[in-house]
Amino acid sequence: MPRLFGTDGVRGLANKTLTVELSLRLAQAAAVVLGKGKYAEERRATGHRPVAVLARDPRVSGEFIAAAVAAGLASSGVDVFDAGVIPTPALAFLVADFDADFGVMVSASHNPAPDNGIKFFASGGVKLPDEVEDRIEAALNDPPIAPIGGEVGRIQRFADAEDRYLLHLLGTLHNRLDGLKVVLDCANGAASGVSPDAFRNAGAEVILIGANPDGLNINDGVGSTHLEHLTAAVLEHKANLGIAHDGDADRALAIDAEGNQIDGDQIMAILALALKEQGELAEDTLVATVMSNLGLKKAMAEHGIRVVETKVGDRYVLEALVEKNLSLGGEQSGHLIMTRHATTGDGLLTGLHLAAELVRTGKSLKELASVMTIYPQTMVNVKDVDHESLGDDDAIAAAVVVAQEKLGNRGRVLLRPSGTEPLVRVMVEASDQELADEIANSLASVVRKRLSR
Repeated sequence: MPRLFGTDGVRGLANKTLTVELSLRLAQAAAVVLGKGKYAEERRATGHRPVAVLARDPRVSGEFIAAAVAAGLASSGVDVFDAGVIPTPALAFLVADFDADFGVMVSASHNPAPDNGIKFFASGGVKLPDEVEDRIEAALNDPPIAPIGGEVGRIQRFADAEDRYLLHLLGTLHNRLDGLKVVLDCANGAASGVSPDAFRNAGAEVILIGANPDGLNINDGVGSTHLEHLTAAVLEHKANLGIAHDGDADRALAIDAEGNQIDGDQIMAILALALKEQGELAEDTLVATVMSNLGLKKAMAEHGIRVVETKVGDRYVLEALVEKNLSLGGEQSGHLIMTRHATTGDGLLTGLHLAAELVRTGKSLKELASVMTIYPQTMVNVKDVDHESLGDDDAIAAAVVVAQEKLGNRGRVLLRPSGTEPLVRVMVEASDQELADEIANSLASVVRKRLSR
């Protein structure tokens, strides 16, 4: 039976695979596993119940799924503070700031409106390791706690949730954004209220798109996966930059004043150099995944910054940051983690600090991003193959060696099996697009021939 938890919580088609019943049971199981932490023990010792913070993005199914989660938690003896519609990083911050025992976010991030998901945060606002998720999944088969009378949990509104998060964001900035014109694309998602407030309070002039959520239009042609409207708006309004969030605002991508896309690798490069200059880049080290562009590594090396690589996934970036006590890491997709201020990817935090760097340096975003050269990258997905045998095939390994020798120090090769479907991702970076395409397609042919079912 496949694992219920994916790379970022439990996701599925709302009311089909992610049902009210499953949402309720997940909450009850989480109450068993997560309601036993340090804070829960302290509260029980003083006669109080465990506490959880609950939030959601604005998709319509989040209303009934969040209600089911709240019912499952309260019926298991957990007091629920419902923060309503706020970004995922806001929920993570509030779990820590409120000393809650855990948090629950109802969101499917950048997925379309019919999908939804449930992800849990442990005390301190950190994502759960795989083994804790497995314990929650196993607890689905156990009887719920089901206290009675005065032992059941209470559900109440977390009235100042957004204000707490907003003040936190503004307090992280070294300088204001006065004189900056910013276009924000909030993906008709969870950032639609607080992101404009944050940028305006920091001093920026703000133009909004994708900030009218109706429960059905989240990520629909807007946001970080659809940058064309943001690009047009930046050019139309002659803005200094544009910032695009996804549905739950845990990521940010950017557009410069000339309409060029600035991805997560480039944003990491800009912020890493800024933090180093300010003496705040721990160990002069940046954490990135194996999918980050070779140009990022070369640029960081030129500026005396070491790059630590992890598997794909922001949870693995965070693990490396925590393990090595580092301050900055992220992904090409725009998930950036600044551990001095956050426990997870935060698109609002990223966007604010990127904008602040334009003001601090007096440079354009294009100038700042020019610190790294993006190597052409070709990705080929080889489908319907025995992806689990990738690492055992000598012929494929030999083909990779030949390809890397051909590239030399002008590029690199990465073959990666999918964690969710029978395919192998073949990624090649090279000094020019034609060479990247040639080598990627050649390797894909070898993988297809060797691993076809």
